[in-house]
Amino acid sequence: MGVVTTGLCLAVPALFVLWWWGRPLLTGRWKTPGWFVATAGLSIVATAVTWFLGAFAGSSMSSEESCQQAGVSYDSAYRAAHWRESSRWFPLHDRCNATYDLVPAWVNPALVLLPLLAVLCIGVAVWLAVVRHRTTTSPASARRSWTLSVLP
Repeated sequence: MGVVTTGLCLAVPALFVLWWWGRPLLTGRWKTPGWFVATAGLSIVATAVTWFLGAFAGSSMSSEESCQQAGVSYDSAYRAAHWRESSRWFPLHDRCNATYDLVPAWVNPALVLLPLLAVLCIGVAVWLAVVRHRTTTSPASARRSWTLSVLP
């Protein structure tokens, strides 16, 4: 019952955010700087959630218990030889042995792609804002305001 309640508590806000984000796609109003800034914000939040999912992968705080619950043998000699691997911030790994990692395979690529998406969206938002600013001001008024700001 707790899993269902937790799922509903997470799904309802997630569906609301997806509706709020996806509505401009249907209405054609997604070509605004604000939509791209919101998309960048969602990518940053998704990056943080993905990192926490990867960093705390496994069913318990003990790697040995998590490996046993996953049905994989725990190799303490391998872990002792590669002790730095599980304490790095990136790439995330929590290996039970040389062949099995508790961190899902999609986590590290997502930790690269989501921040790149955020940077790309911020760049597009700035570009759209500059283009919109250039088209709303006529060249004559822009020239006039430039000469007024340069001259004393």
